[in-house]
Amino acid sequence: MNTVPEAGPSEFAIRARGLTKDFGHVVAVNNLDLDIPRSRIYGFLGPNGSGKSTSIRMLCGLLTPTRGEIEVLGLEIPKQAEELRRKVGYMTQKFSLFEDLTVSENLNFMANIYTLPRALRKARIPESVERYELGRLLKQRAGTLSGGQKQRLALAAATLHQPELLFLDEPTSAVDPENRRAFWEGLFDLVDEGTTILVSTHYMDEAERCHALAILDLGALVASGSPDELSDRIDATVLVIESPETRKTSRFLDQQAFVHSTAQIGNTLRVMVDQDLPTPAEHTARIIREAGLPLNGCSQVRPSLEDVFVAATQARKATRDQAA
Repeated sequence: MNTVPEAGPSEFAIRARGLTKDFGHVVAVNNLDLDIPRSRIYGFLGPNGSGKSTSIRMLCGLLTPTRGEIEVLGLEIPKQAEELRRKVGYMTQKFSLFEDLTVSENLNFMANIYTLPRALRKARIPESVERYELGRLLKQRAGTLSGGQKQRLALAAATLHQPELLFLDEPTSAVDPENRRAFWEGLFDLVDEGTTILVSTHYMDEAERCHALAILDLGALVASGSPDELSDRIDATVLVIESPETRKTSRFLDQQAFVHSTAQIGNTLRVMVDQDLPTPAEHTARIIREAGLPLNGCSQVRPSLEDVFVAATQARKATRDQAA
């Protein structure tokens, strides 16, 4: 039987063992183990349908797991979910505040939900308004705000009670790059103040900003660690290839047994090849030239997080295919 190991309350914000959720014959989350330290940004990276949202809902006590054990902030979940709700904030992908209420009315409503005493409310709301630049928007109805403004309001509402742990479920999917960047700077401010943040995303650039992350695929954990650790552990070598006949070269390489994947980026190809090739760049360049294809350059580069994701999910697909 899987059990959550003993751990001091100061070490981990979240620990889970064998976390599983079935919906009928569909396994949304499959035997997930997690150890998430306090005062860090931990990311769930994966495409739609990979189990990110389902995992977050189980970890914050909104959804009962089919199997597995969860400890969040020292509390047993879902048994102590009600107690946990006073210690966490939750921001969903879809704007979930009242669009027909003003910014000020939404913040006051959330203060009531969190049962903040009047004196504390009078201090916290102005602090949040200033931090998230909502001052000129207080009388504006939430439904008329831009995507970035709604995002700032949602984050202000989710952190009004100064939670120890903040769950963010794809929070930047509806905002532009400038607002996404500002949003993430605000997250690091919260971490500096002691907040632990669990954020799900399908943006590679956001995942790279996390202290550590879990890559999910079809409900299973396929890789975890810091972005640098994941790049170091990738089971492939990454090459950048320059050729005036990019598409022909890509189609040719896709047919080679030592090639894992090819992706065109502008006028270059990013290619993953077998890790055990003694001289991968030289070997690949020779194969291309022997096929009569023009080549301007072939060099080895450090794997990106996108490379890690592709390699991890491809390895899982190969395992499933072999089992079938």
